[in-house]
Amino acid sequence: MIQTSARLLQLLSLLQVRREWTGPALAHRMGVTERTVRRDIDKLRNLGYPIHASPGIAGGYQLGAGAQLPPLLLDDNEALAVALGLNSVAAGPVAGIGEASVRALAKVEQVLPSRLRPKFAMLKAAVTTLPSNAASVDPQQLTVVSAAISDRRQISFEYVRSDGEASRRLVEPYRLVDTGRRWYLVAWDVEREDWRTFRADRFASLPSERKKYTPRPLPAEDLAAYVQQSITRSPYRFDVVVRLRAPLAEVAAVVSSQYATLTADGPEATILRSGWDNLSAPAAYLAALDLDFEILEPEEFRSFALHLSRRLSAAAGPETGTEVVAADAGPQPQ
Repeated sequence: MIQTSARLLQLLSLLQVRREWTGPALAHRMGVTERTVRRDIDKLRNLGYPIHASPGIAGGYQLGAGAQLPPLLLDDNEALAVALGLNSVAAGPVAGIGEASVRALAKVEQVLPSRLRPKFAMLKAAVTTLPSNAASVDPQQLTVVSAAISDRRQISFEYVRSDGEASRRLVEPYRLVDTGRRWYLVAWDVEREDWRTFRADRFASLPSERKKYTPRPLPAEDLAAYVQQSITRSPYRFDVVVRLRAPLAEVAAVVSSQYATLTADGPEATILRSGWDNLSAPAAYLAALDLDFEILEPEEFRSFALHLSRRLSAAAGPETGTEVVAADAGPQPQ
């Protein structure tokens, strides 16, 4: 009986690792006959695990979704990752899931092996999450989109643009990207025949799955960088480029990747690129950084900066010889 139970656990673990297994592959991996695999599959089904079988040479076994969630097998690192994730998700940008995460965390901590408890306590104490103005997202929307990405299925949904206009979109979803403040979907817009980046918090309806699609070449190898460029530059009227007289590491410590893209320009300078709808906002933002900079693009920004400097000089009046002191608005991010 012990040997059979251990074999069932091994079979369940294999089914959770790979999306689909053939009977011969499972038999070879477990060192048993295909007949034994079929018997063990039936035993797991009797225990409530929804295991689907597809016939034919290319067929196999797949662990599916059932009416109830059966027990999961996690290794040490997976268990720690789940526990830490549940511990931090209450402060994350997913709406309505904080209470559920607390209940789930209590269950995980209850069965966490004693050898992992000190390590989990140490990691938990070392991680502190500050409250933020992150846009909340319905978790069901994320799970539906994630499933469609895995199954390569189109989805349709109502989407509200930044100007408040709503429209029905049909897309091929490829990747969900979490920027820390918002979730974004990178997808191919079927009707517009182009790549688009959608904010998940602007979905006005639960996405519904449509037909399967054939994957197409991605717009970039690094989709996270693609999303960053889309949200920091593409939607805006002005594409501002400046050279900051400071090393990349120093600039990255005070400029969020959600607002600009940064590239090193030698060891002592950094190129900042960012999109803005008006020119007064980047002027104020750059001045607040308290770093010397040079405007590279666009020409309108240079003209605006000259105009603004004359107004500020006139407002300040004649020089008095008073020492200039940088304004200190509080502790700066490190």
